[in-house]
Amino acid sequence: MKLNAFAISGALALAVLATPAAAKDWKTVTITLEGAYAPWNMTNADGTLGGFEPELAKVLCERAKVECKLVASDWDGMIPALNAGKFDMIMDALSITEDRKKVIDFTIPYAATPAGFATAKDSPLANAAGTGTEVHMDVGQTGVKEVEAMKEAFKGKTIGIQAATVYSKFVYDNFGKDSTIREYKTGADRDLDLQNGRIDLGFDDTVYFASAIEAAKGELVYTGPDIVGPIWGAGEGLGVRKSDTDLRDMFSEAIKSALADGTVKKLSEKWFKIDVSPR
Repeated sequence: MKLNAFAISGALALAVLATPAAAKDWKTVTITLEGAYAPWNMTNADGTLGGFEPELAKVLCERAKVECKLVASDWDGMIPALNAGKFDMIMDALSITEDRKKVIDFTIPYAATPAGFATAKDSPLANAAGTGTEVHMDVGQTGVKEVEAMKEAFKGKTIGIQAATVYSKFVYDNFGKDSTIREYKTGADRDLDLQNGRIDLGFDDTVYFASAIEAAKGELVYTGPDIVGPIWGAGEGLGVRKSDTDLRDMFSEAIKSALADGTVKKLSEKWFKIDVSPR
């Protein structure tokens, strides 16, 4: 996920205004999640937070020897709110990118996932060339033949994306000239329009789409190749304030431990049906 220019500017301002803090004696840590990005995280019927990240957070907090409180908040305001001190960490499939490193710090990644398109199962755009394959892309890479083929196939169509995500720039840069891009506050809102034919395609994290496709009872399908590689950053990590290097390091050590003993693999296979451990 990636902040748009406006949100980055706001976060930069907060970062500049923030006063470096002394190291804290961390006993309680508040972690925010969206609670609406299944299976990464979701809000259960009883109001509690569930999914891959809340379960992994419990493990990481135990290993960091801190008590953690999980709270839900809106995705598009998370980074400014973090720097304003409203919570201590972000754990919401937050991709580690150079833009974000300008305003916050990150733990090491606990996951790394591809992204791709989905469409309605009966759409003429289903089963586009390259479906079921992967295309590796570096940051700023252009002229990739598989992407050029998709640009031609999807010309004139409407593509839905969740606002302020790491995928926004890719979609605008590659498809904005010949397709209509529609932004949504949540992935679920976009998926509903996709399923009901109000847009033609959606672009998002593929393990997120796996859950959305299951929830849609097969009415949605992947189409076109998955995009993998450094284009999405180093992977997904926990976001922390730049002043909280001690907190960052505590949780990085906990992530190393959870990766080494297979805990991340076990939880990701439970929630995603694949191992999303960074490689």
